Amino acid sequence: MIHIFNNFSSQLFSGFGWTILSSFLTLIFSLIFGVLLALLEVIPNKLANKIGRIYVEIFRNIPLLIIVMFFYLIVPKYFVQIDGFTAGTIGLFLYTSAFIAEIIRSGIQSVSSGQMEGARSTGMTYKQAMRYIVLPQAFKIVIPPLGNQFVNLIKDSSILAFVAGFDLMYQANAIASVTFDTINSYLVIGILYLLITMPLSYYMRHLEKKLA
Repeated sequence: MIHIFNNFSSQLFSGFGWTILSSFLTLIFSLIFGVLLALLEVIPNKLANKIGRIYVEIFRNIPLLIIVMFFYLIVPKYFVQIDGFTAGTIGLFLYTSAFIAEIIRSGIQSVSSGQMEGARSTGMTYKQAMRYIVLPQAFKIVIPPLGNQFVNLIKDSSILAFVAGFDLMYQANAIASVTFDTINSYLVIGILYLLITMPLSYYMRHLEKKLA
């Protein structure tokens, strides 16, 4: 493994950087969009409920690879030119946001309905009650599954390798094709993935205990 790291360190660090960037962008935007989708599913509006539910069901039940390949092959051909990294990150964002929406929705619905009623009785609007009373409690409830989803997101980012996204998995394939040392190439990449996921897992457990 050491000779892989020594001879291909620039490629490995490049792949590490692209993986971090894609995961970070997806995490931020999928969390924001996932919260909005969750709100669509729980607000007292049947049309909004249906829109949120349709989105979640579609993207939760289509394989991630198909979503990514759609943006990599179809979108540049018929709509606008985008590179593999962008296509992969957009696909990952749309896919992940559906799962986050379900996690947030379950958290909101786990909060006692009396919390909303009590907030409304003090003169708060529905929006204020949701923002200041319900959502903070819901986030505390869903920290464990959210943490798991964030770790899964980083691992799912390996999908970029299929669309020349220059991520860690893409670099592993490139190194293995040159060295013919498949085992060590993927062992090094596995260690680099652990360097990303393990601190995140530890931090989420720490945050869970802190907010308990």
